[in-house]
Amino acid sequence: MSARSDQFQIGAALSSLGFLLAGLGACIAILARDLDEPTGRLALLSSAFAVGLVIVAAVGPALLRSWSIGIVLRVGSLICAAGGALLALAPVYAVVVVGGLCVGLGGALLVLVAPLMLHGATAAAQLSRVNAVASAAGILAPLTIGLIDALGITGRAAMLIAVPPLLVLAALKGSDSVPPRLSEAPSGHAVGRAVGLGWLRVVLAVGVEFCFVVWAVARLVDSGLALAVAALLGTSFPIGMAVGRAIGPVHWRSVPPVVVGGSLAIVGTLLVSLFNAPALIAIGLVVAGIGVAPLYPVTIAALVAMPGLSPTRLAALGALASGTAILITPAALAALARVMDLRLAYLITIPLLLALFALSRQTGRSYRRRRSTSASVPVTRS
Repeated sequence: MSARSDQFQIGAALSSLGFLLAGLGACIAILARDLDEPTGRLALLSSAFAVGLVIVAAVGPALLRSWSIGIVLRVGSLICAAGGALLALAPVYAVVVVGGLCVGLGGALLVLVAPLMLHGATAAAQLSRVNAVASAAGILAPLTIGLIDALGITGRAAMLIAVPPLLVLAALKGSDSVPPRLSEAPSGHAVGRAVGLGWLRVVLAVGVEFCFVVWAVARLVDSGLALAVAALLGTSFPIGMAVGRAIGPVHWRSVPPVVVGGSLAIVGTLLVSLFNAPALIAIGLVVAGIGVAPLYPVTIAALVAMPGLSPTRLAALGALASGTAILITPAALAALARVMDLRLAYLITIPLLLALFALSRQTGRSYRRRRSTSASVPVTRS
């Protein structure tokens, strides 16, 4: 299959996943109503994706030794489709939990193979494009759920929209893309340090993103808006993400794309935190979304592209980084919000971004040193 076909397949997979993940949060209140369960009992569904990422990070390299990338894509699509169907149709709480875990596990497999299918010099730009479409699908999810629920049909039935494209992907011949397997074995300490820095960059990038994903609506409610209006304006951040990922990583002179995007995200954070006017908060969410958008594609592409190391193992580490960030950073913001105003707690994203800038500079220097020292070392491919 061609690179264009790979990009189309993973784009369709991540778009369906984006719809399901965005819809998961919107469905919690509807599931609580439909199943007569307390909302707090259903809140764990938002952690299902993170749990799936951690599990897949552990088993991913072994899976990719036994299965091709195409098979993992098909299995992930099938499991994700099953999860979406169960969430839409579940008659009892236990089935909802199984559906959430299926979305988490299947989605984690899709996230695992994405950087392996879109590798190479333009990996960050390709990942930005497919994630732009996924972000757009995420914007549609809560709107569609709300519309269907207003018509008298349970809004969670909208989750079925993501099922057909995932089933088509599961039925198609998968990608035959094969990432390079390098047998070079550079210094263990230097490589370990570089991988550690790359892993932390992904944690920080995803952590900042999910602080906004999880807490944007709550910040708008905190400004005095009704929940329905806050939910509508809460789409400001994913709209900004879709725009930013459509633009792709911005290279300005010698400034890394992470610093360009992160600086814009800091401006957005200040608007969200320092002002209490809903309009300014919404503008801040759009600006932050545009800035945050390239952070994950750039950091995960850099991690998986580290020379001399197995891309499959690095992709699994990237999945672990994402899962770690999703579990920890929104919870850290929530802990801060319990001891101070949410508007001030939101400022936690600024030190995270500054740490990302510092690590990016160290990673760049480390990468250049490895390139210069390994230039005379022959590289073989297995």
